Amino acid sequence: MRLTTVMCLLCTTVLVASISAHEQPPAPSATELLSRFGGAPNGLARHEYLSSVMPLLSGDDKSLAQQLLATVDSELGLYNQAMMAFPFDNRIAPPHNTLLPGPDQWRAVDAAEAVAELAAKRHIVMVNEAHHDAHTRELTLALLPRLRALGFQYFAVEALSAKDADLMHRGYVTDTSGSEYLLEPLYGEIVRQAIRLGYTIVAYDPEDASIADRDTAQARTLYDKVFAKDPQAKLFVHAGYSHIDKAVGNLGGGIEPMAIQLKRLSGYDPLSVDQTQFRDVAIGGLDFGFYNAIASHFTSEVPYVLRQRGGDTIWSSDPKQHDVTVILPPAFDSDLDVHGIMKSDVLRREVVLPRLPFDASRRPSWLTLGDKRVPYPISAEWCAGQMPCVVEAHYPGEPDNATPADRYTFLHNSRSRNDLYLYPGHYRLRAWDATGKTLQQQDVDVPSN
Repeated sequence: MRLTTVMCLLCTTVLVASISAHEQPPAPSATELLSRFGGAPNGLARHEYLSSVMPLLSGDDKSLAQQLLATVDSELGLYNQAMMAFPFDNRIAPPHNTLLPGPDQWRAVDAAEAVAELAAKRHIVMVNEAHHDAHTRELTLALLPRLRALGFQYFAVEALSAKDADLMHRGYVTDTSGSEYLLEPLYGEIVRQAIRLGYTIVAYDPEDASIADRDTAQARTLYDKVFAKDPQAKLFVHAGYSHIDKAVGNLGGGIEPMAIQLKRLSGYDPLSVDQTQFRDVAIGGLDFGFYNAIASHFTSEVPYVLRQRGGDTIWSSDPKQHDVTVILPPAFDSDLDVHGIMKSDVLRREVVLPRLPFDASRRPSWLTLGDKRVPYPISAEWCAGQMPCVVEAHYPGEPDNATPADRYTFLHNSRSRNDLYLYPGHYRLRAWDATGKTLQQQDVDVPSN
């Protein structure tokens, strides 16, 4: 695992390594934890290691391990567990004086369509993600063909390493293409489809920069690789969290976000689209916060924005930071306080986790990507008695180390049947264990509904 994966986790909190000597057996130090995690042969082995040491950890070391586990859960297709494992609510509350919109003056519209409309006269569009929350990748996937049709030629990927020189020719990411985030199926699909659509893929995240210098290096790399060579270029950037901010503050320490610096270098004002703020973090629980105050009053099957009735204004929770605020539909309708048990307001971020009974193995419905993908049933029989095991679907001609179209992990305590979510077509299904050994594989055809 690249060091920058850990650095990205550190962007949202300051983690100071500590060890409690009185614990028996002794807990691993933060250094040992990262070493064992990075040296594990695959995601399932990393999951098993973190699960085994988690009871030994406390304080900052446990928080670090939980963040790593959330990333691995997402990679393994355990999207509910990824959200539940993350140790804190890292959504940024809107400013104190923000008036939350209601359905009397605003209406929900497809975020991909609205952003594409706003992007028509722009040269830079930036969309962010929460690294452990794969739902924040759905919008980017939907925007790729729309922005390509508008003349956007370059697609910049934060998680990608510049060392993967064969990516454009190969057409898909592998386990050596960059940070571990790329191993999550939706992220892999983003890069795969961007290449198919004819984008030039741009790796721009430095591997050795400090947190204080990272945004400067990102902006400079994007300018040098894109606008210095093609001054009229149109660039689509998929980044993490506050790197797309248009004002100083959220990155801490007076750090100037990449978006500000790239604007200064290129002369183009980026269209900044935030989708990390208004998203469901109460998986299997109940949200009483600012997310609930909006999501409980609007409905959509896909990521959406709010357009003012009788006008074209698109709502932003903080116009100084972002041009557009995207709201992600809840993973489950029951996550919202639709009955008004508690009064939501702009500052509340209170959630209750989880509410029993809740089956964390039930995969969220957003995996259909707006009904573009269909469920394909799988069972633990694929594991051939070797639990836990991973079942994944690969596109024809792609090897085992390519990021699959989708994957799901059968754990000891999970349901014995589940679904992969796949576009109609032909796939190679493969099951493997924590050593990476193939247990079974078979070619399958996924019909449309």
